[in-house]
Amino acid sequence: MRWRYTLCFVGILSVFLGLTMIIPLICSLITQDDSARSILLSAAITETFGLLLFFGFRIRNNDYISPREGIAIVALGWIAAGFFSALPFYFGHVFETFTDAFFESVSGITTTGASVMTNIEGVSSSLLLWRSFIQWLGGMGIIVLSLAILPLLGVGGMQMYKAEVPSPIPDKLKPRIRDTAMILWKVYAGITIAEIVFLMFGDMSFYDALNHALTTMPTGGFSTKNLSVAHYDSVYIETVIIAFMMLAGINFSLHYQMLLGKPLAFWEDSECRFFISFVLIVTLIVTINIYPVYDSFGKALRYASFQVVSIVTTTGYGSADYELWPSMSQMILLLCMFIGASAGSTGGGMKCMRIMIYFKYCYKELISLIHPRAVSHIKLNAQPVSSDVVSSVLGFLGLFVGLFALSSVMLAAMGVDLVTAFSAVASAIGNIGPGLGTVGPTENYASLPAMGKWLLVWCMLLGRLEIYTIIILLVPEFWRK
Repeated sequence: MRWRYTLCFVGILSVFLGLTMIIPLICSLITQDDSARSILLSAAITETFGLLLFFGFRIRNNDYISPREGIAIVALGWIAAGFFSALPFYFGHVFETFTDAFFESVSGITTTGASVMTNIEGVSSSLLLWRSFIQWLGGMGIIVLSLAILPLLGVGGMQMYKAEVPSPIPDKLKPRIRDTAMILWKVYAGITIAEIVFLMFGDMSFYDALNHALTTMPTGGFSTKNLSVAHYDSVYIETVIIAFMMLAGINFSLHYQMLLGKPLAFWEDSECRFFISFVLIVTLIVTINIYPVYDSFGKALRYASFQVVSIVTTTGYGSADYELWPSMSQMILLLCMFIGASAGSTGGGMKCMRIMIYFKYCYKELISLIHPRAVSHIKLNAQPVSSDVVSSVLGFLGLFVGLFALSSVMLAAMGVDLVTAFSAVASAIGNIGPGLGTVGPTENYASLPAMGKWLLVWCMLLGRLEIYTIIILLVPEFWRK
């Protein structure tokens, strides 16, 4: 492990993050709120730290990042991003403790959407914009964006890309990783702009439309309103957000193929078909189950579709208090937290691709019991899946469930009730946001003990960086030469 390379790139990421703080600063100057000084101070600290690391550990142009260094850069880069993103909240006195500020920023940068803000509408416009913007940055990944500048330093970025991109099979759209990163970000930014326009047609202000677009596309779910999307009580706005949550939950490489003139790209992808079919089936089941709660089938369909899409895509917006729904619907939503969206999307959870591979593997094992000598392969999109990918998926699912169980027990040991502990960890490790109990859709995480918040921060990082990137830091062999 060459620490100077790792620290140099963490410095580059910190410099970039500090520069992005000019966005909330401009908002503060326009709205004339009292957050400009705290933002400037935060930017100065972040830039100073980043520049010290960059110049203190500068690398040569012909050096190459090893797999271990790529993983370390991603993991430490995200931790640093969470720390420095918390400074505007802390210096702006949004929270009394740094624990809460750090929790909010990590929740943002990992696109979880779990909040400890008790009065969102009482926070300055510039800091709410920063809160939304860090979710947007975290959605496609600060690391992926940074790949665009790595070739300028003469360093390949594929190892960082593999560590960051939320997919068991990274899609390299172009031979050069820098071009791949730029394509992903252009698609991401383009869809975000489109959502802003559509939301403004629904009589949402530009500021609110901007914030909700910035948190829809990364499937983050932070809102500028205490009641989330329920504040607007608008069928049009909910429909627009549902559509864009679905787009955010689909592999972004498929969006790129659509733009290249392949209209059947979504249908030809087996994972995309699974994802859309799963959402439709679950929505229908929940609609039928909650129909007695509402006075019409249309209203039941409206709230069921929004909440199912919000949870499955791990966005976490709320349009209704689903804790008032029948237990069956609540359990279905809880299980949806584990499934997640498509691989290669901005969503969290286990990912549909892994679920598909797991079920295909189980079916293959059943067939082998009936026909011991039969030779069969697991396929996706008519292509065989390598044994390495299958092993990686099984290992991931095992770690995911094991870490979820361990974290739930630890949170319950801190005095948190069973329902809250179970759903809070599921929400954190799946990067969803709201859960059940005291962290339900009409409440937040402010009441949890400080140690519980740090535990959930750990879970959010685990979920966002696909378990392996974080957990491997605890393996002694990783640090040995």
